[in-house]
Amino acid sequence: MKLKNLGFFALITVSIVAILSFASFYGLLNINGSYLMIARWIAIGSLILFAIKKQSLTFWILLSMVIGAEIGNDYPEIAMKLQLLSKIFLKMIKTIVAPLLFATLVFGIAGHSNLKQVGRMGWKSLVYFEGITTIALFIGLAAINITKAGVGVKNPPNQHEELPDVPPQTINDIILHVFPENFAKSVAEGQVLQVVVFSVLFGIALAMVREDKRIPMLKFTESLAEVMFKFTKIVMYFAPIGVGGAIAYTVGHMGLGILVNLFHLLITLYLSLIVFLLFVLLPIALMVGVPMRKFLQAIAGPVSIAFATTSSEAALPRVMENLEKMGVPRKIVAFVMPTGYSFNLDGTTLYLSLASIFVAQAAGIDLSFSQQLLIVFTLMLTSKGVAGVPRASLVILLGTVSSFGLPTWPIFIILGIDELMDMGRTSVNVIGNCLATIVIAKWENEFHPELENEQL
Repeated sequence: MKLKNLGFFALITVSIVAILSFASFYGLLNINGSYLMIARWIAIGSLILFAIKKQSLTFWILLSMVIGAEIGNDYPEIAMKLQLLSKIFLKMIKTIVAPLLFATLVFGIAGHSNLKQVGRMGWKSLVYFEGITTIALFIGLAAINITKAGVGVKNPPNQHEELPDVPPQTINDIILHVFPENFAKSVAEGQVLQVVVFSVLFGIALAMVREDKRIPMLKFTESLAEVMFKFTKIVMYFAPIGVGGAIAYTVGHMGLGILVNLFHLLITLYLSLIVFLLFVLLPIALMVGVPMRKFLQAIAGPVSIAFATTSSEAALPRVMENLEKMGVPRKIVAFVMPTGYSFNLDGTTLYLSLASIFVAQAAGIDLSFSQQLLIVFTLMLTSKGVAGVPRASLVILLGTVSSFGLPTWPIFIILGIDELMDMGRTSVNVIGNCLATIVIAKWENEFHPELENEQL
């Protein structure tokens, strides 16, 4: 059967099953649950046939999310054991990040010996990051004040999860977090920003030595970068399995009932993220002339990985490769993307302002506008330098709450759906950093989409 016919058949099958499920859920039709489950698996089977014919890794990743959700819904006990698959995938991805960043940054800086450009990219990136994340903070603040999702929330009597003891962050702590104490330790702990700082300094130092000393190291870093990109391709073949396991575990252990209880808070976050994408990032993309079709093709796979695994790191190697294919120079991709993972977490900063005010609303504490602004300005500092890894935002939220004397029990409410919220904010983090990389490349007059060297 031809690809077009298979796609048409899959679309019809999925549409029929979706209509039947909707009708059954709202009592319009009385359909046996077992029959519905069989129908859903038939629809998934049609999608699998289409995926085999299409041979697209991105489609397989998206399909694996559907299969994982179905397994989590139908077989929660099995789904709970599938988290192992996502952990294996994340571990393999984390082995790529540090050597890839080191190789691409060092070769990008020392290979061109343009140290002034490194400084230019640094201040341009920070200016852009600060402006965009500030807008994100205020969108989150506006959203929670409009919906008042925390008003009327009651203190849960039984709290089964424990929150880590997080002291308030000082400015000294934030600044010290930027600089590596030990490169091996930074790699082991996944401190992306510290790896970037070390690599930039190493690249500058390498650019300053004699040519006979510089050339061997340059060849080594160039070869290492190419090897790590090939390594990424190998690991990405496991991505659908890892992503499917992550979604299956999430649905299996949380169920769908929790969505009903916390729908108000969840919809507030997702609507504010959509507003941010449509009214902040999209206009910027159009203004700088980003080729939207190619951009969406480049980010579709990495964003779906970030969504399922709730880890920005998991998407980093693939998105760096795809942006380079789009026409962004490797030296700019290698500098802006990982730096943005610490300074340009748009989704996380929006969530933090929203969640902080939610805590106050749930506790019945009426914060004045000036007090809310003070929290936002505090978050401008504390949200910087947080690694793009799961639950990192929880640490920042706890630190902010304790700094302003707010109770911690409302965070237990948030914790109930934190994985679902993390999916959305992590996806926006990745999208925001991809766009930021192209913006800086355009700012440097080095974005050349006509030179893309390979089909995405």
